[in-house]
Amino acid sequence: MSALRDAAMKSKAWPFEEARKILKRYEKKAPEKGYVLFETGYGPSGLPHIGTFGEVARTTMIRRAFEVISDIPTRLICFSDDVDGMRKVPENVPNQELLHANIQKPLTSVPDPFGEYESFGHHNNAMLRRFLDTFGFEYEFISATEFYKSGRFDDTLKLATERYDAIMAIMLKSLREERQQTYSCFLPIHPETGRVLYVPMKNVDPVNHTITFDDEDGREWTLPVTGGHVKLQWKPDFGARWAALDVDFEMYGKDHSTNTPIYDGICEVLGGKKPEHFTYELFLDEHGQKISKSKGNGLTIDEWLTYASAESLSYFMYQKPKTAKRLWWDVIPRAVDEYHQQLRAYPTQDVDQQVNNPVWHIHGGNPPESKMVVPFSMLLNLASVAGATDAKGLWGFIKRYAPEASPEGNPDLDAAAGYAVRYFTDKIAPTRVFRLPTDQERAAIMDLRARLVAWEGGLDDEALQSMVFAVGKDHGFEPLRDWFKALYEVLLGASEGPRFGGFIALYGVQETVALIDRGLAGELAA
Repeated sequence: MSALRDAAMKSKAWPFEEARKILKRYEKKAPEKGYVLFETGYGPSGLPHIGTFGEVARTTMIRRAFEVISDIPTRLICFSDDVDGMRKVPENVPNQELLHANIQKPLTSVPDPFGEYESFGHHNNAMLRRFLDTFGFEYEFISATEFYKSGRFDDTLKLATERYDAIMAIMLKSLREERQQTYSCFLPIHPETGRVLYVPMKNVDPVNHTITFDDEDGREWTLPVTGGHVKLQWKPDFGARWAALDVDFEMYGKDHSTNTPIYDGICEVLGGKKPEHFTYELFLDEHGQKISKSKGNGLTIDEWLTYASAESLSYFMYQKPKTAKRLWWDVIPRAVDEYHQQLRAYPTQDVDQQVNNPVWHIHGGNPPESKMVVPFSMLLNLASVAGATDAKGLWGFIKRYAPEASPEGNPDLDAAAGYAVRYFTDKIAPTRVFRLPTDQERAAIMDLRARLVAWEGGLDDEALQSMVFAVGKDHGFEPLRDWFKALYEVLLGASEGPRFGGFIALYGVQETVALIDRGLAGELAA
C-alpha cells in the first residue's frame, strides 16, 4: 500500500489532485463527525440526464482516490432538491396538462405524469437511483422532502431566522435593485394550495423561529420555518445544506461557479466550514448547446447504455472534466475503443503510470482484463457488410479472425458485438452514402482486388495493412489518407473507417474481394 500511496501523492491525475486538497483540510485534526462527506446535488425537475450521472461518477473517483491517501472513512450523499417548486413543465414527458395544473408545487407534491409513482419527484428520484444502482455506486440518498419534514434541517433553519440579516446581506449584493425589494431566502409552502410562494417577508421572528407573509390574495400567514412548512431559496439552500451536513466536498457545473462565494458565505454564516469545490465544464449537444433536462437534448443515460457499456460512459466522464465536450452519438465508438486501449495498457504499467490511467479511477484501483480482441470501430464496419441482426451474426467472422475467442470467454466482446449491430442499424445505416470511384480510385481498387486474389499471407492484419498502403502509394495518392477515404466511401458508405488491413482480416479476404466487385459494379452506390 505504501508504494500505491506514494504514487498517489504525486499523481497528476485530477481525482488525486482533488483528493489531496481534501486531505489538507484535515492535516491538523481529523473530522469530528468521524468521516469525510462527499455530496452530489440533484434537481429532479426533469428526467435524470447524463450530466447528473457524471457528477456522481466523478465524485466517486475523487472519493476512491482519497481513500488511497487517507485512512479517514468516507461517505457519499446524493441529495435530491425535490421540495423545489416546479417552475416550468419539462417538454419531454407525457400528460402536460396535468403538470401545468400543478405548477409551482413541490416536485414531491406534483402527480407523476407516468402514473407509476407517488409523485413526479418520486418518479425522477427512482430513475436516478435505479441508474446509480446499476453502476454499483456506493451512496446514500437523501430526499429534501424528507430532510425538511423529518426535522433533520430544523436546527439550521432556526439559525437562519436568527441570522436572517446576515444571509440577506450576502444575497442582496447579487440581486438587481427591483428583485431586492421582494426577495427573501425563505419560501413558504402555502398551507392551502401547497404551492411554493415567492413572496416578501413581513416579519422573521428569531425567537419563535417563524415567518410572517401575505399570500397572493393578500391574506396574512405565520408559519414555523421547521417541519417542512418552509423551504430555502436554492442558493441559500446550497450553503445551508453544507452547514447542516458538514459537507467536505461538492462539485458542480460551470454555470454555478459565479455563485460559489454565495454558497460559501451562507455556509459560514450558518456555522459551517465551506467545502472543497470542483467546477466542471458543461456537456454540449450536436449543435454546441448546453444539454438541458427540460429540453431533453443531448444523450440520455439509457441511450448511451443502448449502444455501449457503462464503463465506456465512465471513461468519457473521466476525460478532461474542465473542458466542454460534445456529448453526441459519434463520441460513443471512440470512448469504447479508448477505454479498452487503456485496459490493455494497464497490466504493462508500473504503479506510477497505473494511478494516472483512467481505468484505475473508473474501477477504483481494480480494473478488469480486456477481452476485446476486435475494436468497436471494426465491429461497426463488420456489421455494415455482414448483414447481421445480432451478435451471433458477427461471431463467425470473429472466430475466423481470433479462433481462441468465444462469447463465453470474451463477454465484453460479445456485448460489444451486440451493441455494434444496434448502433450500426440505428445510427450509421440511415446516414450511409456510397459513391462510385474516380478513374484513379477504380484503377487502384482493381489493383487491390488482384493482390487480394493472389494473397497467400493469411489473416495477418499488419501484412494486409502494409499491402493496402502499398497500393495507394503505387497509384500516386497524396496524401495517402485520400486513398483510405476512397475505400471507405466506395465500399462502406462513410468517410472514415478502421485500419483497412484489420477490416480485411476480420471480414475475410474472399469476402472483401466480393465487396470490391459490388462496389466497382455500382451495386452499393445504387
